[in-house]
Amino acid sequence: MFPFIGRRWVLLELIFLGTGGGRIVMTTQMRWTGGIVLRGNDTQIHVDPGPGALVRALDLGINPQKTDAIIVSHAHLDHYGDCQILIEAMARAATKKRGVLLGSSSALVGDEQYSRIISNYHLGLLEEKQVLTPGSSFSIKGIKITATPAYHSDPSTVGLVIEEKENGARIGYTSDTAYNQSLPLFYKDCELFILCCLRPFGKPWKGHLSTDEVIPLVEEVKPSLTVLTHFGAAFLKANPEKQAKIVEKKTGIKTIAATDGMSIKLEEKEIFLKEKIDTKEKKEILVKKTGVIATQLTDFYSPK
Repeated sequence: MFPFIGRRWVLLELIFLGTGGGRIVMTTQMRWTGGIVLRGNDTQIHVDPGPGALVRALDLGINPQKTDAIIVSHAHLDHYGDCQILIEAMARAATKKRGVLLGSSSALVGDEQYSRIISNYHLGLLEEKQVLTPGSSFSIKGIKITATPAYHSDPSTVGLVIEEKENGARIGYTSDTAYNQSLPLFYKDCELFILCCLRPFGKPWKGHLSTDEVIPLVEEVKPSLTVLTHFGAAFLKANPEKQAKIVEKKTGIKTIAATDGMSIKLEEKEIFLKEKIDTKEKKEILVKKTGVIATQLTDFYSPK
């Protein structure tokens, strides 16, 4: 027998344009609040573009005019602050009707508690818009986005499962939500599980997750990698890296605290085995495996 060899293809890449959440962090920019950009299958999707999203994207070399879809999980400013300017960018500086906007009913329609966050002018720049409710889905260039339930002060808030359909790579994103024992059911088989964790261990806050509430969710979902993000001021004071270590120690699952500008890649790994048959080497494909690669400054995590 000879050693394993292989090739890798990037299926999906996520870039964190912000890891902060809540009013204090948003208004002080202790952490950026620009949301997450997803790239893959020749498409670019911006999730929860809070204040600063446009500038952070440009700073990191991301062209917002290449965005194909914007997703707003709910109508709180730290999740939608730069939505309208990004719609203009997506529409090629408002020169053509282009792009898709997906969002909660509070964001796209409005209700008694929240006004619609998008002007008629900006709605007119879109090719398509769709209200997301738990269980609804939308597909774009081989990427399927399915809305999941969330339990937040905005009752129409949704989480997301993002799936690369050809290879089945799955990402779960909770958005803002309180703990609920039903949540793991909706994130089954997610290799990458991103949780908005506003508060540190032992300091819960209504409508949000704290570190201790993350633990049972991760234990049930069993992802390859857990990523904590959307940190409030108390969480930052408690040291995000230490909070991530608490989750990892309790669950046995690799857990990191996201950093501003961090990139995470889901890769397909095609593994070969060299066998000697009749004095000739023969390559046989054994397995295709989806792995998670996270680049966090100098931190590097290889797939299982």
